[in-house]
Amino acid sequence: MDAIAPVKGAGQVNVKSTKPVWWVARQHGAAQVVAMTRPSRIERSLIAVTGPDARPFLQNLLTQDLDNLDGAGVAYAALLSPQGKVSADMFVWARGNDLLLDADPSRGADLLRRLSMYKLRANVALADVTDAFDVLVRDAAFEGAIIDPRLAALGFRSVSPKRDALVISPDDNRIALGVPDLARDAQPEEVFAGEALLEELNGVDFDKGCFVGQENVSRMKRRATTRKKFCPIIFEGTPIAFGTPVLAGEVEIGSVRTGVAGRAIALLRLDRALDALAAGKSLSAGDRAVRLDPPPWLILPQREDGAD
Repeated sequence: MDAIAPVKGAGQVNVKSTKPVWWVARQHGAAQVVAMTRPSRIERSLIAVTGPDARPFLQNLLTQDLDNLDGAGVAYAALLSPQGKVSADMFVWARGNDLLLDADPSRGADLLRRLSMYKLRANVALADVTDAFDVLVRDAAFEGAIIDPRLAALGFRSVSPKRDALVISPDDNRIALGVPDLARDAQPEEVFAGEALLEELNGVDFDKGCFVGQENVSRMKRRATTRKKFCPIIFEGTPIAFGTPVLAGEVEIGSVRTGVAGRAIALLRLDRALDALAAGKSLSAGDRAVRLDPPPWLILPQREDGAD
């Protein structure tokens, strides 16, 4: 497979005229602006999906509508369990009739195994091509890059042949923005699609028709029953340990996941957190006071009393 080139038109950015998207990191409670001067490499697993049935094969499995891929160049999607829980999230890159999946290294082998199980009689070939390509990211546009389909503030990314580039882990930026890393903030099949923020981060198309786990995902969307979600919390001091319980008063409502000083991603029963705050109760984790800091795009659960 050759280099992955963005589709001309939608989704591609004029490098010369685009202003940088600044990466915001937080340290000791203070916002800092960090600009990357050149594309950097992030560790990813890459799976080539080729053959006449490549697109319909993935269209029937993944949460996103791949019929829109030619216009966008890349899509954010997930493979769910039949129960609607996230097995792996990924970026899907267009390459003519072929596709390239860009997933976390900790999920790559299992994703390839699961896709192979679904292959059956489909005229499709699956191959690990991690050694042939790099995923490059930068806060500002660069040649061949496409803006992150999850959230514009996450910057730009591309897939290109192997090159020398600094390896980074952009955790500060995504944590500042409130974006979970589903390979680090959750175990495989721990969270449902709604809990994983796939709706907020453009990872699911409710109008596309069938995909694995679609029935439960659609039911939870229709009934507005998603009450547990990832949400940022803020606090004073050093990072809180992964897995530390979050309490509303004396009641456990979730746990801390990945974090930095002063801020972390937590998986919480947000309905209970909001009810506790409305009742004047405080939130805590590891004997430290914490506060919810939901981004404006986060869909909060409906309160029983109808309050916002």
